[in-house]
Amino acid sequence: MTTMRFFMIGSWTEGMVHFQKLAPYILSFEKAYINATVYRLPVGFPVIVNQDNQKVYGQLMEIKVESTLLALMDTLHGVHPTDASKGLHIRSEITVNKYTGDSEMAQVYFFNPKKLTSKAVLLQDAEWRTSLEQEPPLPQTLTEKQRTYVLKLGAAKGRDIIPIQDLSLYRELMKLELIVDKGRRLALSNLGKEVYNHLV
Repeated sequence: MTTMRFFMIGSWTEGMVHFQKLAPYILSFEKAYINATVYRLPVGFPVIVNQDNQKVYGQLMEIKVESTLLALMDTLHGVHPTDASKGLHIRSEITVNKYTGDSEMAQVYFFNPKKLTSKAVLLQDAEWRTSLEQEPPLPQTLTEKQRTYVLKLGAAKGRDIIPIQDLSLYRELMKLELIVDKGRRLALSNLGKEVYNHLV
């Protein structure tokens, strides 16, 4: 086991869903910032793009890391194991500025700019916290029925058919663009798969 530093924003910061999962391994964390750009994805979470445009505020974390944990974090971020350019995120080491005036080298998961779609929104002044307060991420806004069905559909194997008896639920999920109707069966859309990954 070794110690690594990471700069995180969004769901990986204090009080958020992924922070809770990492908590047993976090030795310390403090406020810090880097120079980059923040976009908000359709699923509702912010991502950092390696463009030196704005001050992006987040948390610098010192984490006890073993190979399994690092592999899991990389997998959750969609880091490609052999070709970084094909991954959803690219893990890089950069300089992170602390509020004390000191700086540290730390790992940052930068979103692959090639994977940004036209639906990604550039956050002015990189204010991702304000954006999340004003409009929570999509997984956090689902009703219990919507959440349950997305989880069932996401866990289905192969050509399993997961029926939906509630027509209003069907309409809601179609309007949210979380499912696609393939005639004889329903499946999660790409956005639906992203939501599912944040629910499990």
